[in-house]
Amino acid sequence: MAALHTAIAIVAAVVLIIRFKVDPVIALVLACLYLGLAAGVGVEGTITAVTEGFGEIMVDVGLLIGFGVLLGSLLHAMGAFSTLVNALVRVVGARRLPYAMTAALSTIFPAIYVDVQVVLASPLARSAAPRIGPRGLGNLAGAIGTGIFSGYVFVVPGLAAVSIASLIGLPLGTWLLLGIIIGPVTALVTTLLFSLLVRAGFWRPERDEVQPEDAATAPELEEEDEDAAAEPARTPEDARERRLPPLGVRLLPILVPLVLIAAGAFVEPFDLVARAEAAGPAAQSAVSTLTFLGDPNMALFLGLLGAFLMARRVLREHRTSQALTSGFRTTGEILLITGVGGSLGAVIEATGLGDVLAGLFTAEAGLPVVVAVLLAWVVAALLHLAIGSVSVAAIAAAGIIGPVLGQLEVAPIAIGLAIASGAMFALHVNSNFFWMFKSLLGLTTQGTLRSLTLVTSISAVVSLPIAIAVALVA
Repeated sequence: MAALHTAIAIVAAVVLIIRFKVDPVIALVLACLYLGLAAGVGVEGTITAVTEGFGEIMVDVGLLIGFGVLLGSLLHAMGAFSTLVNALVRVVGARRLPYAMTAALSTIFPAIYVDVQVVLASPLARSAAPRIGPRGLGNLAGAIGTGIFSGYVFVVPGLAAVSIASLIGLPLGTWLLLGIIIGPVTALVTTLLFSLLVRAGFWRPERDEVQPEDAATAPELEEEDEDAAAEPARTPEDARERRLPPLGVRLLPILVPLVLIAAGAFVEPFDLVARAEAAGPAAQSAVSTLTFLGDPNMALFLGLLGAFLMARRVLREHRTSQALTSGFRTTGEILLITGVGGSLGAVIEATGLGDVLAGLFTAEAGLPVVVAVLLAWVVAALLHLAIGSVSVAAIAAAGIIGPVLGQLEVAPIAIGLAIASGAMFALHVNSNFFWMFKSLLGLTTQGTLRSLTLVTSISAVVSLPIAIAVALVA
């Protein structure tokens, strides 16, 4: 019965969100309450699961999300990401732009939320598309879609990546070392496969893009004016831009934390603490410092502090405060939906569904490793199809599967990667991002299905064998 009530709760949440336009937070809390009471968890047990599930995930990822969003907001205000995108055009040329764009989105851009990423990337795509060819917008739309979400689920500090790693009890540094490879590889392979489809005639601009006669319904996007860009600065805003540090300096608040987290990941696997104790006080001090600075919360805080000091110098107090205010507003929304997703996972765990899933994960004796990875992928994919949120699907799937990991003969990292992979599958019309993507890029609904929905599906399929390979060798 736990499985049936879980299915009813998820379907009810989806109906509330899609049909009755209920806010996802409210819908998910109602689903938690129904599931707990209907499955026999009890009034007190349900409330305890909801509150403790929320609190546990906040302990794990609350500061990481807050620091990451604020860091991204400050760098966005300083133009770091838009400058990076424009630099890619100059360096690689327009025709290679889809690959450069998806590589950047899947490596550096996960520091900012997905909605901001598409806002930053879409004007460039619209302006660069004619230089790529008649189907250039289709190519760039696919590259943007897979780049954003491959980074979001695999690359730290992407919200889904951080959440999955925390919920399955995996050191964030270990996830970082694998994710920084798997994310870009998935995005680049997907971009290549999608471009082959576009060349074969899969993309038809007259059907998939908003045409000039429909311009009244399309958003106004600024086009890049190369001649204007070459003129000397004449406005106070241009003068501010001249004071901005070089791009490499502006990206340091992201790059330095990533290096620190990666370095900190070596402490436990290589037993550096024990080796330092044997080597003497100096070595102990060095390892303690590395452990302190390599802690993800501390590393991201140092990045945030660096971005804040940089922003105060080049943007002054008022614009820095504006950027932080925007970041705080976004942080509150993300933390709430993330925490409620953790509550749903906790209630599902309290129903005893974990025992049922444990039976599913151990039912096949022939290929237990492969079956476990496939089941983790399917659970996350089904949740995403139903709920329409990559992060909620990833968090809920990790919450469901995490409690049974100890009963599996599979490396937790492989299960985590499978969850991340499945959570991308087929982003479609029940996602707010779908409609934002459609409007900002000037696509029809059919064109958005043919780009965003398809590339997230391809990315999920492309990354699944990687998760299986990790499971077999780990």
